[in-house]
Amino acid sequence: MPVILVANPKGGVGKSTLASNVAGYLARQGHGVALGDADVQQSSRQWLALRPAELPAILPLDIDGKQVARPPKGVSHVVLDTPAGLHGKRLAALHAIADRVLIPLQPSLFDIQATYAFVQTLHDLRRDSGRSPALALVGMRAREGTLALQQLQQFMQGLDLPVLGLLRDTQNYVQLAARGLTLWDVASGRVERDLAQWQALTPWLDDRN
Repeated sequence: MPVILVANPKGGVGKSTLASNVAGYLARQGHGVALGDADVQQSSRQWLALRPAELPAILPLDIDGKQVARPPKGVSHVVLDTPAGLHGKRLAALHAIADRVLIPLQPSLFDIQATYAFVQTLHDLRRDSGRSPALALVGMRAREGTLALQQLQQFMQGLDLPVLGLLRDTQNYVQLAARGLTLWDVASGRVERDLAQWQALTPWLDDRN
């Protein structure tokens, strides 16, 4: 059962947006999906409460402290949203069950600094635990033609990790989230530009290796 961890200790980088849309994509592919939320704010669980019943189901998954509940029957994929400040034993516990780690970050110096330190921590965990979940980066709220975006791209290239996309700064994600929806739940013509930016991300999610 693939477990996809969406994590970055920096707050406000778009973890819940990314996690919910990853879950929505997997559900649209016909998978049984559970979405867990390790953040005390419970943003993902609140989003699930808004999700229309007629859409492909995404089930809630309880996370209590460092423990992740057993997924409900029929679940084949788990997506875990995480809080700001994730570190120490709690990070180690989530890393221990993750098959893939998606690291979202925004074009800002503070995001870059936090992400650099976080990636080093993940490398240390891989070395110490002997587990090697796949790691990948996703740029969030990217604005074309800005110096900040250029700096972000240079930083991501220097980390020697796969960069799965740069998701643009758009109200589409905000408006969809307010209704419990994802890009995969509306007519493709409404979000065509955004779907195009997921073209490198979705094969990575589908890959069983």
